[in-house]
Amino acid sequence: MKTILLTLHLCLLMLSAASAWDQGRVQVRVDLAHPKLPSDKKHTTYLKVGLTGLEAPKDAKPNRPPANVAIVLDRSGSMGGEKIQQAREAAVAAIERLGGDDIVSVIAFDTAVTTVVPATKLSSREEIIAAIRKIEVGGSTALFAGVSKGAEELRKFKSPQMVSRIVLLSDGQANVGPQSADELGRYGLSLGKEGISVTTIGLGLGYNEQLMAQLAQHSDGNHAFIKEPSELAAVFTEEFGDILSVVAQELKVKVTCPEGVRPVRVLGREASIRGGVVEVMMNQLRAGQEKYALLEIEAPAGTADQLIGDIEVSYRENNDNTPRLIASRSTATRAANEAEVEKSAVTPILVEVAKQIGVEKQMIAVKLSDEGKVKEAEKIFLDNARTLREQGERWKSSDLYIQGNANMTLNDGNNARGTTWQTYRNAAQTMANTFITQNGATSSNTNSNAAMLNNGQAILVPGAGGNVINLPSSSSGDSLRLVVPSGSTLTVPGTIKITPPASK
Repeated sequence: MKTILLTLHLCLLMLSAASAWDQGRVQVRVDLAHPKLPSDKKHTTYLKVGLTGLEAPKDAKPNRPPANVAIVLDRSGSMGGEKIQQAREAAVAAIERLGGDDIVSVIAFDTAVTTVVPATKLSSREEIIAAIRKIEVGGSTALFAGVSKGAEELRKFKSPQMVSRIVLLSDGQANVGPQSADELGRYGLSLGKEGISVTTIGLGLGYNEQLMAQLAQHSDGNHAFIKEPSELAAVFTEEFGDILSVVAQELKVKVTCPEGVRPVRVLGREASIRGGVVEVMMNQLRAGQEKYALLEIEAPAGTADQLIGDIEVSYRENNDNTPRLIASRSTATRAANEAEVEKSAVTPILVEVAKQIGVEKQMIAVKLSDEGKVKEAEKIFLDNARTLREQGERWKSSDLYIQGNANMTLNDGNNARGTTWQTYRNAAQTMANTFITQNGATSSNTNSNAAMLNNGQAILVPGAGGNVINLPSSSSGDSLRLVVPSGSTLTVPGTIKITPPASK
């Protein structure tokens, strides 16, 4: 009797999941990097659970959720002059995009923290803008206290029907209160569990990019490096466009592997792995965006079809109080030989795996370089560049070529040191955050940072998702570092157009 009841419950769950799939704003796709596995030996492969935010139907009435935003601005002494002026105007322009039902608070910090505008509805827009324009620079950098105050203001109105986000701008090192990247990363993780994501914007070369990136990554937020204050308005505009297009929150992916299938790790994201159960949390998903959990697994030998795992995805749409649930299952068949296994490989998943592993190695090299271990860092940068290019050739991926070129440039900065190195590492952290949190690679800021990492003029790659590669500047004397796969075309002089061959 218990078995019958359990089966009935599972059937109802699957029916409920199908309903959520049809009616919700999140599409779930489950894929294996190798749908066929060898029968005679263990095999390592990757399970991708992708979540895509769907646009509202064209005939649907516009109905976005209210935003609950805390703008946290560094006003320490180093922010004087054009920096604070551009920061004020960027904040004003962002606020002008919000509606009357949105909540905004504005925090300014130096040695101490000031609540410039407590959390309030935007019914008194002109008063809020006037208060922002009065912000002046002061002393040191109490970054942690500023973010904490921003979270405190968000909690005053926070509800499941709102999109809650902190937007932090700083140009300096945290030197009052908690100052380490680990401490801020843990704090970001706790905010993410509350449903609060933190976007961090680092301005200039003096800020602690590791600290700012950790805060963003662990809360599932964006991170941007801006070299010049004049770029602030565009980045703020882009960020608030992101906030206003969120379609789902509190996303959770749970994978339960059967006995014999060993989950090894989740690439790029914080995850809980207990025995055969893997759980991955994500914070917010916008329309048109894909976020994913990428799980490395070890599957056993055997002759029968292999269950890889049962998958449950839960999420809450902005106007719902209760989560929606989608259930699925991943199963691999057996191949007659190794060639058949390789033939079954799903190229886009292996490209994502290569990106994530490439970022891991890149950040290890950055850390070694910071510790003065320049030669050790050089080896990793060059090996990583070579591997990424080889994988780009194998899977016909322009993204991997770009990433490989970036590692070559990072190695140049590693050897040159000084401001060159700081510029490159800040740009690299932005690109790494883009890959890790899957927050989109087509933004103007991401492209700008890609340009910095390729030493010159940006060149658009048609059909490659808006990514860029670059020529060296005419004065640098560097040669173009680009491996062109067979089947591609080059048009010179002027802009180089690259047409990647179609993926397998």
